[in-house]
Amino acid sequence: MFASHEISGDEKQADEFRVLLIGDSSVWGTLLKPEETLAGQLNAAGISACGKNVRVYNLGYPTISLTKDMLLLSDAMKYQPDLVIWLTTLEAFPMEKQIASPLVANNQETLNSLQNSYGLEFDPNDPAFVQENSWDKTIVGKQRVLADVIRLQLYGVMWAATGVDQTYPTDYIPAQIDLEADENFHEAEPPILDVKSLAIKALKTGIRIAGGTPVMIVNEPMLISSGENSDIRYNFFYPRWVYDQYRDMMAELSQKNQWNYVDLWDLVPENEFTNSAIHLTPAGEGLLAERISPLIVETCK
Repeated sequence: MFASHEISGDEKQADEFRVLLIGDSSVWGTLLKPEETLAGQLNAAGISACGKNVRVYNLGYPTISLTKDMLLLSDAMKYQPDLVIWLTTLEAFPMEKQIASPLVANNQETLNSLQNSYGLEFDPNDPAFVQENSWDKTIVGKQRVLADVIRLQLYGVMWAATGVDQTYPTDYIPAQIDLEADENFHEAEPPILDVKSLAIKALKTGIRIAGGTPVMIVNEPMLISSGENSDIRYNFFYPRWVYDQYRDMMAELSQKNQWNYVDLWDLVPENEFTNSAIHLTPAGEGLLAERISPLIVETCK
């Protein structure tokens, strides 16, 4: 995928302060034009850091998984970033979410290598991993894969010509405001969130992969509902009890490990979300960009 990304074609200039954004579909920019995304708005802001011009690259990828983010980061470090901004949320932490992302399920060999190098924890026998048999490795067995490659090459011409790589519907189902009176979160039940059920090791591994490159961890903004049962749940994803404990956990981990952690969970008002509790409107992305811009500059101090 990096071969088709702008970062692979842009040689890093001497006056460039290179920033990588990693995260989920909210970073990638669901329902947003490229210039409306966080990366687009940060680039348009004309920021300078460490006496250089800030250039932000969007490495957000749909699906929510810390292991998916870490996998992308492991390959992205060859592009010599000066700063990594890792936007995440509690939904990326549950162990059962880690390999569910197709990007992870199809790259077990890379995970094996990271396990050997950094002690990453995962079950190598997890049935979610895609295993190829002898037939799958033949030309005939790869017909579907080859068809996908050809189709994507054709789409690539249109994407390059128009700058549009997603559908922008005139209407969509808005993020849920009225919520179920349900206090469960995946396999977690109140009152205690078991940290052993969370892929904290994937987050720690990603920071180790970055090495000497600064990493800013951002707890991304989310919709805080004012609708039915909003006293029980913040939004579709989170009952209040579990999210509050997650925020406490991240604050404690960050202090203990001296992480550069920024909690922006309540930055964006309810009306600046689109079709999900984490997908922002252009104005919502603008609020996020305004908050993150000075933090990029501060990394040089």
